[in-house]
Amino acid sequence: MSSQKQTRITWLGHSTLLIQTIAGTNFLVDPFIEQNPKYPKDFTLPSKIDYILLTHGHFDHIADAAPMAKKHGSKVVAIYELANYIAGKGVRETIGMNLGGTVQLDDVAATMVEARHSAGAQDENGVHYVGCAAGYVLTIASGPTVYLAGDTSVFGDMKLIGELYQPSLAVLPIGDHFTMGPRQAAIAARFVGVTTVLPVHWGTFPALSGTPEETAKHVGAGVTVVHWKPGEEIVF
Repeated sequence: MSSQKQTRITWLGHSTLLIQTIAGTNFLVDPFIEQNPKYPKDFTLPSKIDYILLTHGHFDHIADAAPMAKKHGSKVVAIYELANYIAGKGVRETIGMNLGGTVQLDDVAATMVEARHSAGAQDENGVHYVGCAAGYVLTIASGPTVYLAGDTSVFGDMKLIGELYQPSLAVLPIGDHFTMGPRQAAIAARFVGVTTVLPVHWGTFPALSGTPEETAKHVGAGVTVVHWKPGEEIVF
Protein backbone atom coordinates (compact mmCIF):
# COMPACT_ATOMS: atom_id res chain seq x y z
CA MET A 1 0.00 0.00 0.00
CA SER A 2 1.23 3.46 -0.83
CA SER A 3 2.25 5.79 2.00
CA GLN A 4 0.76 8.82 0.25
CA LYS A 5 -2.03 10.49 2.18
CA GLN A 6 -3.91 12.17 -0.63
CA THR A 7 -5.32 11.42 -4.07
CA ARG A 8 -3.01 12.79 -6.74
CA ILE A 9 -3.99 13.81 -10.27
CA THR A 10 -1.31 14.70 -12.81
CA TRP A 11 -2.15 16.28 -16.16
CA LEU A 12 0.00 14.90 -18.97
CA GLY A 13 -1.25 17.18 -21.74
CA HIS A 14 -4.40 17.08 -23.86
CA SER A 15 -6.80 14.72 -22.03
CA THR A 16 -4.24 12.32 -20.58
CA LEU A 17 -4.26 12.02 -16.80
CA LEU A 18 -2.48 9.96 -14.18
CA ILE A 19 -4.68 9.39 -11.12
CA GLN A 20 -3.08 7.86 -8.03
CA THR A 21 -5.16 6.91 -5.01
CA ILE A 22 -4.30 6.76 -1.33
CA ALA A 23 -4.31 2.97 -1.53
CA GLY A 24 -1.73 3.07 -4.32
CA THR A 25 -3.93 2.25 -7.32
CA ASN A 26 -2.72 3.95 -10.49
CA PHE A 27 -5.03 4.94 -13.34
CA LEU A 28 -4.00 6.29 -16.74
CA VAL A 29 -6.81 8.09 -18.56
CA ASP A 30 -6.96 8.45 -22.38
CA PRO A 31 -3.24 7.85 -23.07
CA PHE A 32 -2.01 10.08 -25.90
CA ILE A 33 1.73 10.19 -25.44
CA GLU A 34 4.09 9.62 -28.35
CA GLN A 35 2.40 12.07 -30.74
CA ASN A 36 1.08 14.47 -28.10
CA PRO A 37 2.95 17.78 -28.51
CA LYS A 38 2.06 18.79 -24.94
CA TYR A 39 3.12 15.58 -23.20
CA PRO A 40 5.89 16.44 -20.70
CA LYS A 41 8.77 14.54 -22.26
CA ASP A 42 10.75 14.37 -19.01
CA PHE A 43 7.86 12.75 -17.14
CA THR A 44 8.26 9.12 -16.11
CA LEU A 45 5.14 7.07 -15.58
CA PRO A 46 5.02 4.67 -12.62
CA SER A 47 6.13 1.14 -13.48
CA LYS A 48 2.76 -0.10 -12.22
CA ILE A 49 -0.36 1.20 -13.95
CA ASP A 50 -3.27 -0.87 -12.76
CA TYR A 51 -5.99 0.44 -15.07
CA ILE A 52 -6.27 2.44 -18.28
CA LEU A 53 -9.60 4.25 -18.68
CA LEU A 54 -10.77 5.17 -22.17
CA THR A 55 -13.59 7.62 -22.83
CA HIS A 56 -13.96 7.01 -26.59
CA GLY A 57 -12.19 5.76 -29.68
CA HIS A 58 -10.65 8.87 -31.22
CA PHE A 59 -6.93 8.71 -31.93
CA ASP A 60 -6.01 11.45 -29.48
CA HIS A 61 -7.50 9.37 -26.66
CA ILE A 62 -6.47 5.78 -27.46
CA ALA A 63 -3.27 6.11 -29.50
CA ASP A 64 -1.09 4.67 -26.75
CA ALA A 65 -3.66 2.53 -24.93
CA ALA A 66 -2.45 -0.82 -26.26
CA PRO A 67 1.30 -0.07 -25.97
CA MET A 68 0.89 1.25 -22.42
CA ALA A 69 -1.29 -1.69 -21.35
CA LYS A 70 1.27 -4.17 -22.69
CA LYS A 71 4.20 -2.33 -21.11
CA HIS A 72 2.64 -1.83 -17.68
CA GLY A 73 0.41 -4.91 -17.45
CA SER A 74 -2.72 -2.74 -17.21
CA LYS A 75 -6.36 -3.68 -17.52
CA VAL A 76 -8.12 -1.47 -20.06
CA VAL A 77 -11.60 -0.24 -19.13
CA ALA A 78 -13.86 1.09 -21.86
CA ILE A 79 -17.32 0.86 -23.34
CA TYR A 80 -17.94 -2.71 -24.52
CA GLU A 81 -17.20 -2.29 -28.23
CA LEU A 82 -14.08 -0.22 -27.64
CA ALA A 83 -12.81 -2.76 -25.10
CA ASN A 84 -13.19 -5.46 -27.76
CA TYR A 85 -11.34 -3.31 -30.30
CA ILE A 86 -8.45 -2.79 -27.87
CA ALA A 87 -8.37 -6.51 -27.10
CA GLY A 88 -7.93 -7.04 -30.83
CA LYS A 89 -4.73 -4.97 -30.60
CA GLY A 90 -3.20 -7.62 -28.35
CA VAL A 91 -4.21 -6.34 -24.91
CA ARG A 92 -4.71 -9.35 -22.65
CA GLU A 93 -7.06 -7.92 -20.03
CA THR A 94 -9.97 -5.61 -20.80
CA ILE A 95 -13.13 -4.70 -18.92
CA GLY A 96 -16.01 -3.80 -21.20
CA MET A 97 -18.91 -1.91 -19.65
CA ASN A 98 -21.71 0.41 -20.68
CA LEU A 99 -23.56 3.58 -19.76
CA GLY A 100 -25.02 3.54 -16.27
CA GLY A 101 -22.92 0.57 -15.14
CA THR A 102 -20.43 0.52 -12.30
CA VAL A 103 -17.34 -1.66 -11.91
CA GLN A 104 -15.20 -1.92 -8.78
CA LEU A 105 -11.55 -1.30 -9.61
CA ASP A 106 -9.76 -2.02 -6.34
CA ASP A 107 -10.49 1.03 -4.14
CA VAL A 108 -12.37 2.94 -6.87
CA ALA A 109 -15.95 2.46 -8.04
CA ALA A 110 -16.02 3.54 -11.70
CA THR A 111 -19.41 4.43 -13.14
CA MET A 112 -19.78 5.04 -16.86
CA VAL A 113 -21.93 8.06 -17.72
CA GLU A 114 -23.10 9.83 -20.87
CA ALA A 115 -21.04 12.14 -23.05
CA ARG A 116 -22.11 13.91 -26.24
CA HIS A 117 -19.47 13.37 -28.91
CA SER A 118 -18.60 11.14 -31.88
CA ALA A 119 -16.50 8.09 -31.16
CA GLY A 120 -15.19 6.03 -34.11
CA ALA A 121 -11.71 4.53 -34.10
CA GLN A 122 -9.50 4.81 -37.15
CA ASP A 123 -6.52 2.63 -38.05
CA GLU A 124 -4.80 1.20 -41.13
CA ASN A 125 -7.94 -0.81 -41.89
CA GLY A 126 -10.31 2.17 -41.90
CA VAL A 127 -12.87 3.56 -39.47
CA HIS A 128 -14.45 1.22 -36.91
CA TYR A 129 -17.57 1.36 -34.79
CA VAL A 130 -16.39 1.19 -31.19
CA GLY A 131 -19.48 2.22 -29.24
CA CYS A 132 -20.41 5.72 -28.16
CA ALA A 133 -18.46 8.34 -26.24
CA ALA A 134 -18.68 8.20 -22.46
CA GLY A 135 -17.50 9.79 -19.25
CA TYR A 136 -16.80 8.31 -15.83
CA VAL A 137 -17.58 9.08 -12.23
CA LEU A 138 -14.82 7.75 -10.00
CA THR A 139 -15.80 7.26 -6.37
CA ILE A 140 -12.44 6.93 -4.66
CA ALA A 141 -12.26 5.38 -1.21
CA SER A 142 -10.86 7.94 1.27
CA GLY A 143 -10.65 10.41 -1.62
CA PRO A 144 -12.78 12.69 -3.77
CA THR A 145 -15.54 11.71 -6.17
CA VAL A 146 -14.28 12.75 -9.60
CA TYR A 147 -16.34 13.38 -12.73
CA LEU A 148 -14.33 12.69 -15.90
CA ALA A 149 -16.51 14.26 -18.58
CA GLY A 150 -14.55 12.95 -21.57
CA ASP A 151 -14.97 14.82 -24.84
CA THR A 152 -18.43 16.34 -24.74
CA SER A 153 -20.68 19.30 -25.22
CA VAL A 154 -22.68 20.55 -22.29
CA PHE A 155 -26.02 18.77 -21.87
CA GLY A 156 -28.89 19.07 -19.43
CA ASP A 157 -28.56 15.57 -17.98
CA MET A 158 -25.30 16.61 -16.37
CA LYS A 159 -27.66 17.70 -13.60
CA LEU A 160 -28.53 14.02 -13.09
CA ILE A 161 -24.84 13.16 -12.77
CA GLY A 162 -24.58 15.77 -10.04
CA GLU A 163 -27.72 14.56 -8.29
CA LEU A 164 -26.80 10.88 -8.42
CA TYR A 165 -23.08 10.96 -7.63
CA GLN A 166 -22.39 14.40 -6.08
CA PRO A 167 -18.82 14.80 -7.36
CA SER A 168 -16.70 17.53 -5.83
CA LEU A 169 -14.27 17.68 -8.72
CA ALA A 170 -14.82 17.72 -12.50
CA VAL A 171 -12.32 17.16 -15.29
CA LEU A 172 -13.84 19.15 -18.15
CA PRO A 173 -12.75 19.81 -21.74
CA ILE A 174 -12.56 23.53 -22.45
CA GLY A 175 -10.75 23.83 -25.79
CA ASP A 176 -13.81 24.49 -28.01
CA HIS A 177 -14.03 23.45 -31.70
CA PHE A 178 -14.25 19.70 -30.93
CA THR A 179 -15.70 19.94 -27.40
CA MET A 180 -17.16 22.48 -25.02
CA GLY A 181 -15.59 25.89 -24.82
CA PRO A 182 -15.07 27.89 -21.62
CA ARG A 183 -18.61 29.27 -21.31
CA GLN A 184 -20.21 25.86 -21.84
CA ALA A 185 -17.76 24.24 -19.43
CA ALA A 186 -18.71 26.76 -16.76
CA ILE A 187 -22.37 25.80 -17.21
CA ALA A 188 -21.37 22.12 -17.00
CA ALA A 189 -19.62 22.80 -13.69
CA ARG A 190 -22.79 24.43 -12.38
CA PHE A 191 -25.01 21.59 -13.59
CA VAL A 192 -22.83 18.96 -11.91
CA GLY A 193 -22.39 21.07 -8.78
CA VAL A 194 -18.64 20.80 -8.34
CA THR A 195 -16.35 23.17 -6.49
CA THR A 196 -13.20 22.42 -8.50
CA VAL A 197 -12.64 22.20 -12.27
CA LEU A 198 -9.58 20.62 -13.83
CA PRO A 199 -9.53 21.85 -17.45
CA VAL A 200 -8.26 19.54 -20.21
CA HIS A 201 -8.37 19.21 -24.00
CA TRP A 202 -7.06 22.73 -24.53
CA GLY A 203 -3.89 24.22 -25.96
CA THR A 204 -2.71 21.04 -27.70
CA PHE A 205 -3.40 22.36 -31.19
CA PRO A 206 -4.24 25.91 -32.42
CA ALA A 207 -7.94 25.08 -32.88
CA LEU A 208 -8.29 24.31 -29.15
CA SER A 209 -8.33 27.93 -28.14
CA GLY A 210 -10.21 27.84 -24.82
CA THR A 211 -8.19 28.64 -21.70
CA PRO A 212 -8.52 28.20 -17.94
CA GLU A 213 -8.45 31.98 -17.57
CA GLU A 214 -11.48 32.37 -19.83
CA THR A 215 -13.28 29.51 -18.07
CA ALA A 216 -12.65 31.11 -14.69
CA LYS A 217 -14.42 34.27 -15.88
CA HIS A 218 -17.64 32.32 -16.38
CA VAL A 219 -17.82 30.04 -13.33
CA GLY A 220 -19.77 31.10 -10.29
CA ALA A 221 -18.50 32.06 -6.88
CA GLY A 222 -17.12 29.14 -4.93
CA VAL A 223 -15.82 27.27 -8.01
CA THR A 224 -12.06 27.03 -8.55
CA VAL A 225 -10.66 26.51 -12.04
CA VAL A 226 -7.18 25.05 -11.68
CA HIS A 227 -4.60 26.80 -13.86
CA TRP A 228 -2.13 24.02 -14.53
CA LYS A 229 0.51 22.99 -17.01
CA PRO A 230 1.32 19.53 -18.36
CA GLY A 231 3.29 17.61 -15.77
CA GLU A 232 1.75 19.39 -12.80
CA GLU A 233 0.25 17.33 -10.00
CA ILE A 234 -2.79 18.35 -7.96
CA VAL A 235 -3.55 16.71 -4.61
CA PHE A 236 -6.95 16.26 -2.96
